[in-house]
Amino acid sequence: MDLDKYQTIIFDCDGVILNSNFQKIEAYRKAAISYGANDQQAQALVDHHIALTGISRHIKFNYFLTDIMHESVTEPAMNHLLKALNEQVLSLLEKCEIAQGLFELRQKTKKVKWMVASGGDEKELNHLFKEKKIDQFFDEGIYGSPASKHEIIENQQKKLNFLPALFLGDSLYDIQTAQKYNLDFIFVSGWTDLADWKKICNDAGIKTIKKISDLT
Repeated sequence: MDLDKYQTIIFDCDGVILNSNFQKIEAYRKAAISYGANDQQAQALVDHHIALTGISRHIKFNYFLTDIMHESVTEPAMNHLLKALNEQVLSLLEKCEIAQGLFELRQKTKKVKWMVASGGDEKELNHLFKEKKIDQFFDEGIYGSPASKHEIIENQQKKLNFLPALFLGDSLYDIQTAQKYNLDFIFVSGWTDLADWKKICNDAGIKTIKKISDLT
């Protein structure tokens, strides 16, 4: 691919930059149990999280409280869940595998702006990327929830020289986001938790790679 034709490359985080999808699944399970959920209720949250991969945790915890626990959404309840998830994520992702080829791809695309648009917590992402010494690659910023990916992209589109842009993602929501905002898209399959990704990509004619290093 001619990557130099792009002004911006947008990266999802979980499953693209970090091998973290299945660690995030475990983090949601532990957060639910810490709140008082039984195994069945915790699994229901996990299933909802997987179905909405790439969506903000605030939306998922709203669903957990109202539809799984049959409770009102209160500030103490939400704060407990967000704090518990944050602690689990930071613990589980501390030694998480980083995609090979990031440095080589950055060297190959020196004139292209890089940014992250993730469903993960923005402060958490910036902390993790700094700890892993990869934050400097993303000169256009590292963005996440509580803003949605749609909001992140809309904010970036207001800037000059944002398009054309390439989005690298691994979820159905990433595909939908790229289509909505007319972004070129490549599906990164190696660490995805989207079970039927092959059929979805084949049916839609979406380009796929297994890992970031395939672009180098």
